[in-house]
Parts: sequence; structure tokens; C-alpha cells
Amino acid sequence: MRLRSLRSRLSVLFFGVTLVAVGVMFFYVTPQLESSLREQKYRSLARTARDFTPRIEQAVVRQDTARQLNQAVGEIGDATSTRVTVLTVGNGSEGVQPSAILSESTAEVRRDGLRYDVAVDAATSGREAQGSEYRGSVLLGQVAEPIRTGGKVSHVVVFMSPLSEVQGNVALIRRQILIAGGLGLLLALGGGFVVSNAIARRVKLLEQGAERVAGGDFTAVFPAESEDELGQLARALDDMQRQLAEVETARRRFITTASHELRTPIFSLGGFLELLEDEDLDDDTRREFVAVVREQVARLGKLATDLLDLSKLEAGSLVLRPERTDLGELASRVTSEFGPALGKHESDLALRVAGHRIEAVCDPERVAQILRILLDNALTHTPVGTDVVVTAARRNGAVRLGVSDCGPGLRDDAVDRVFEPFFTSDDAQGSGLGLAIARELAECMHGSLDVDSVPGRTTFSFELPA
Repeated sequence: MRLRSLRSRLSVLFFGVTLVAVGVMFFYVTPQLESSLREQKYRSLARTARDFTPRIEQAVVRQDTARQLNQAVGEIGDATSTRVTVLTVGNGSEGVQPSAILSESTAEVRRDGLRYDVAVDAATSGREAQGSEYRGSVLLGQVAEPIRTGGKVSHVVVFMSPLSEVQGNVALIRRQILIAGGLGLLLALGGGFVVSNAIARRVKLLEQGAERVAGGDFTAVFPAESEDELGQLARALDDMQRQLAEVETARRRFITTASHELRTPIFSLGGFLELLEDEDLDDDTRREFVAVVREQVARLGKLATDLLDLSKLEAGSLVLRPERTDLGELASRVTSEFGPALGKHESDLALRVAGHRIEAVCDPERVAQILRILLDNALTHTPVGTDVVVTAARRNGAVRLGVSDCGPGLRDDAVDRVFEPFFTSDDAQGSGLGLAIARELAECMHGSLDVDSVPGRTTFSFELPA
């Protein structure tokens, strides 16, 4: 396995974490435990020394016989399971020093080479002293208590107990740690491999699906096998795939429709230009053809402008300049622009503004653009003589502009598609982009644009937060 792979990295990580944990237990926790057990042993030995030294001190002060002292010391040693040694103290050339063993709790005094450094410390300081000393390979814990007669330290009692029990317990714990650590490392390595292999397999499936989507195959599926982070990533990728598929479908439909919309006026222009080249063409017919060419050029110009606006909206690059605007005044200004178009269409337009000032924070130019699109749509897709009503009002914390016409209304299948790019509900002239642009503009200003159509009335409602 390459260390660059996710599988090997996770396996090594699990192994390394377990190894560090075992190392911390072995090299840090175990010495701390050993030190704690020794301290506990010394405290127990010190309590024993403080509890039983007064009895020995009484025997020394009474000047009991050697037999009586040995008996008392032996009984104390048996009762406490410790080795008790009584040493006399003398003043020599090196100062206060233990000079001889006066009594020993063992059956006989053994010449085992003990230096009794702890007794020296107790005799010198006159206070309890603690320490340890090896007897052969056995480490002895020692606590020395001084005995005073006549105000001076005359004897030192040393209580000794082997620390082998502590060392044995610690050694056992270390062996168990090593055994458990070894098993833990094997389990960590095996478990890490299994877990990392499962994760790597799921990541590989996501990678393969992403490669298929990148290659244009939008049928790829990202299975969400669980609720963890990889499952959430799979669902996000699946949502992304569906959105990309929708975008791709829309892109192809857009290109197809745009090509058709552009091809028709271009072919028309080419045909009329060929006709205009005819020298036998009379002036009236030539003027008529020029008017048609001018109309087709205007149609191409409007289509190009609409396509540019739509691309900016979809790319999010359209810059809005919001300001507080009186929508009643704006509606009055825009409707006045449609006087010639209304006369040509033989239609009447009524403007109804509910209130003196209907204000909202918006981009007035873009709101005017939406209103122009709705008015142009009402005149383009209704029969001659159809009246139009424009309303402006405040309702439920929002402001509303409405454009209604008394035309035949939209077909049921057209109501849901009327805001799609290039969709037209009839054979009337138009690119089919106006309403799509109007809805995008409304949403950019945090508003909404909806349609309600029944036979005899169609209303487009544009709402903005007040």
C-alpha cells in the first residue's frame, strides 16, 4: 500500500495512536504508579514506626535486659511484618553515628552489609528519616525513628520492609501493558485497515461517480450508505449531479431555441436583401422591404439585448442600485411611454394607484424594466382593442404592481411555463425572453413575479418588500 493512499494513512494513524497510548502507559503512567506505590509503602512503614517506637523507647529508658528488649523487638517485628533493628548512637570523630546493633527482630543478627544510612540521618537530625538500601538484590524501604535519653539521641530504631512487592506489582503491570498493548496494536492495525478500506471504497465510488459526471454522464448515482459525513457528501454530490443535468438540459434547449430564434430573422434578412438587389423593384415595394428589414434588425437587436440581460442575471453579475422609490409615480411615468403603442393597438390603459406614496427600496430602473416587459407582453399577446389595467398598492407589508389585460387568458399548460426562456403561448412575435428576465429581476430584488389567468383576465403581479 502506498502511504499516499487514504487506506494506508488511516491504518498507520490508528496504529500510531495506539502505539503512543501504549508508550505513554509504559513510560509515563507506570513509573508514576511505582512512585505512588512506594510512597504509600513508606507512609505505612512510617505509621508503624511512629506507633511502635514508644514501646521500644520505654524499654530503653527502663534499661531492660537484652533478653527483654529482644523479646519486645521481636514481638513488634512479628506484629508489623517488618524487620526492626535498634542501634546505639555514639559521638565519634565523624560526629553522631550509630555505633552498634543493640537488638534485632530476626532470630539472629545477620551480617548482611547494611550501612543504615537512614539511621545516620535520624541520629544527626534528631527527626524521623526515610530511605532505601539494597540487601543483595532486594531493595529495602527504611524508616528510622530517634530515641532520646537525657535530651540527646542515644538510640535509633530502624523499621525495614522489602519493596519487592511494589516492584513485583509494577513489573506485572508492565508485562500486562506490553501484552495488552501488543494485542491492541494488532487490533488497531487490523481494525484500522478494515475501517479505512470501507471508507476508501466509499470514497472511490464517489470519485468514479464524479468522473462520470465530469465526462458528461449525468446518469451517475452517488449512493448515500449512511448518515455520516460521507453520506452527506454523497447526497450533496447527488444533488449537484441533478442540478448539472438540469443545467445541461436547459443549456441545450437554450442553444436550440436561441439558434432557431436567430436563424429566422437572419434568413428573412438574407431573403429581403436579395430582393432589394433587384434593379426592377419599384420604390413602394423597396420601401416596404426596407421597413421589413428594419423590423427584423430591431427584432435581432432586442433578442441580443434580452440574451445579454438573461446571461448577466443567471451569472449573478447584474449590478443593482437600490434606493427608496415611489412606485406609483414610477408606474405613471412608464405607462405614459406606451401612448403610441396603445393607440396602434386601439386599447385603453387605466392606472389605479391606492394611496399617495407607495414606497419601496428597489432599483427603479429595473422595476421600470419589469413594468415595460409586462405592458409589452399584454399588448403583444392580446387581440386589438383589449384594455389594460395597471395597479399599484400596499398590501400585507409589501408593495404590489399589477398588470391586467382583458384578453382570452393563458392555456392551462402555458401558465406553468410562461416564465421559461423562449416560451411563447401563441404565434405572436417575440423572443420569449421578456417574462423570464422579469422574474429573474424580481427575485434579484428579493421580490416575486406571479401570474393568475382565467378566460377574460390575465394578471401579472410583481411584489416587493416594503
